[in-house]
Amino acid sequence: MKDNLIKHKPRQKYCSYCGSVVSVKIPKGDNKERAVCDHCDTVFYENPKIVSGCLLTWKNKILLCKRATEPRAGYWTLPAGFLENNETIEEGALRETFEEAGAKANSLNPFLLCNLPHISQIYIMFHGELTDGKFSAGLESSEVRLFSKNEIPWNEIAFLVISKTIKLYYQDLKNGTMGIHFDTINKKP
Repeated sequence: MKDNLIKHKPRQKYCSYCGSVVSVKIPKGDNKERAVCDHCDTVFYENPKIVSGCLLTWKNKILLCKRATEPRAGYWTLPAGFLENNETIEEGALRETFEEAGAKANSLNPFLLCNLPHISQIYIMFHGELTDGKFSAGLESSEVRLFSKNEIPWNEIAFLVISKTIKLYYQDLKNGTMGIHFDTINKKP
């Protein structure tokens, strides 16, 4: 175990199966503390959340959404959100993009895989071309716009992972090659 990881206590309080109280302990055959039912011994695992999203471009501009919901309402982001059960990461990215930005892409290419261990999230961002240049604000966005490089509201970007994604995109453009990037963002000191 790395020293920089923050120890996380399970949040489960009651068993989803029998309703009994759970205790935090190391189950037999395991090496981490988990929520375990005191009555039926069911173990409740908490795993990282996967966020998938899109960096869509159209005529040398990037599609950004202004968040209408917390966290970071009023700040700009790329369309992205938590993956749902029974969907692929590409399907999740496309769904979130349509829900937040009313936008579609014909094809997506993996662009960035970013670990955020301090909040137990993994971001998987794709790059693609905005279909027909069409978009509209969804329920979670107060505004959706295309931005040229010089127009990006850097001081109003909602999350560090989004800033990194956009900067990597412009770096790849400058280098003349689109890559697949891997990164880790650790909690700010």
